[in-house]
Amino acid sequence: MMRAIGEGLSPVLTTRECGPQLNAVVGDDAHPFLLSLARILLVVAFLGVVLAGCAQQQGASLLPETSLAATASADPALVQPASLAVGTPAYKLGPGDKVKVVVFREEQLSGEFEIDSTGHFSMPLVGRVEAAGHTQQELEQSITAALANGYLKDPKVSVLPSDLRPIYVLGEVKTAGEYPFKSGLNAVSAVALAGGFTYRADSSRVFIRRANEAFEREFPAAPTIVVMPGDTVRVAERYF
Repeated sequence: MMRAIGEGLSPVLTTRECGPQLNAVVGDDAHPFLLSLARILLVVAFLGVVLAGCAQQQGASLLPETSLAATASADPALVQPASLAVGTPAYKLGPGDKVKVVVFREEQLSGEFEIDSTGHFSMPLVGRVEAAGHTQQELEQSITAALANGYLKDPKVSVLPSDLRPIYVLGEVKTAGEYPFKSGLNAVSAVALAGGFTYRADSSRVFIRRANEAFEREFPAAPTIVVMPGDTVRVAERYF
């Protein structure tokens, strides 16, 4: 059997092609079985090197995906698609936001209202309405319940954000400052609003402090990182 294997490999590897190293190991007058065995060992060693290289390359290519998946699992709401940032139940209103309240067939009750520093705004009939910390849908339900309590029969209310808090872009950007919020803002577009990175910037990451948080978090500078109204985005200086 070993002779057959050796003969099958001979068109691929010969003693002449293997060079003087093979002859030095087995000798010029070695038995054909030894030559076949040497050829087989060379093939096995070569395949082992190739497979090890492929495994190393595949493992390296998975590292960025693993890192991003870990970030997403740590706080999925912070890495949601930018299109979900505003106008969905995920966004919570805060002081400085303006909302447009429409009461169906009640123009005198409808209008645009700004949430004050206490998180409230005043509305006809209803009085002071608590809005900060509530989503658009929750605010609609709160106003509907208040109007239905002795004022209107089966009121239809819709709430739309009309003017949201600005964002702040600081650090190693060309024009740091305050910028109006736009729907769909993310880490990349926020830096672009500020003129882009400086030559000293670490362009691989950003630090974001959410409007309702006292600390900042580190995120990759990627379009999957949502920037919300009132957020502060900081670009750090690179070390090298």
